[in-house]
Amino acid sequence: MMKRFAVFALSAAMTVPAAFALGSSQAKSPAQHALRGSQFRQVHVSVQNGIATLTGTVPLFADKMNATDKIRHVRGVTAIRNDIRVDGPNIPDQQLEAQLQKKIAYGLLGYVPVAFQSIGVQVHNGVVTLGGDAAGPIAASDAVAIVRNTKGVKDVIDDIHVDPVSPLDERIRVAEYRAIYGDPMLNQYAIDPQKPIRIQVDRGHVTLYGMVDNQGEKTAAGIRANTVPGVFSVTNDLQVANQHNERPSKH
Repeated sequence: MMKRFAVFALSAAMTVPAAFALGSSQAKSPAQHALRGSQFRQVHVSVQNGIATLTGTVPLFADKMNATDKIRHVRGVTAIRNDIRVDGPNIPDQQLEAQLQKKIAYGLLGYVPVAFQSIGVQVHNGVVTLGGDAAGPIAASDAVAIVRNTKGVKDVIDDIHVDPVSPLDERIRVAEYRAIYGDPMLNQYAIDPQKPIRIQVDRGHVTLYGMVDNQGEKTAAGIRANTVPGVFSVTNDLQVANQHNERPSKH
């Protein structure tokens, strides 16, 4: 899980012994040279006692993280302080949140069915927090990459829970999908990737997320989910449109 740190320390395998570490005047030029590309033209590097400090601006948050990766391989650099600012457009939080939710929904469509994802997005002053569940590490990393490469994102906090990859859970996901979307009352939710009934499976335990039009559809989804063999429990957290303060129920 990605967390934010002021200083990015390199692993022991990457650390250069002090006797071979470059001085600040020697290491600055190779470090600056490592940041080739127009996206880094406003970035500056200074090196002191093996610590590289990055300052300046970049257009995307992904560029900020890529700068750390490039400097990590410079000989003589043993730690990195990334003080780069993301100088993209200032997009209202609500607008950026809706944009990211749509991009994630459609961006993951070609890899893992979006019905198996329940990745949530929250934005505060351009800082994006990703939460919820992803069906495996690839889907989680793809969602993070989509956000990092979106203009207006100033920082990313990755709190996505990655569901364990197992043959049992994968079998249950597919069976749940067929059971739920095979119901004539519910197959309409397979049309729009932004509005599916989301099926999360963790060690045989199933949770349903999303929004349905009425209580009958929520009940039907819970009943259908319970018909799948091998499921240990089903938690029906589907919300009903225009109903508020509804407590999740178990079926």
